[in-house]
Amino acid sequence: MTAITDVAPLDGALAALADPIRRRTIELLALRPHRAGELAGVLGVTRPTMSKHLRTLRQGGLVVDASPSFDTRVRIYQLCQEPFSDLRRWLERTERGWTEQLGSFSTYVHERHEP
Repeated sequence: MTAITDVAPLDGALAALADPIRRRTIELLALRPHRAGELAGVLGVTRPTMSKHLRTLRQGGLVVDASPSFDTRVRIYQLCQEPFSDLRRWLERTERGWTEQLGSFSTYVHERHEP
């Protein structure tokens, strides 16, 4: 199994996903971009709390924010695709490793218990 050479982005993404509010935020942003206030309302958290969660998601590289040209006070959040692709590749490599180990273990057990 090949190791990831730069684990910092993956570590940041996984740390950002450790909180259920942030995971739910990701699920909502997967549907469409949202304003922070919209997310706070749907998730039932205060705006300052939502801002902290969004900051963590930005630092983890999972979301980006932008302001529409008509109102720079508004921040619209959307997902970044790359960290999720990296996470998917890591999970696939890890699953292949588990599958190989389980296959080897199964072979070992069958060989030891056959008369």
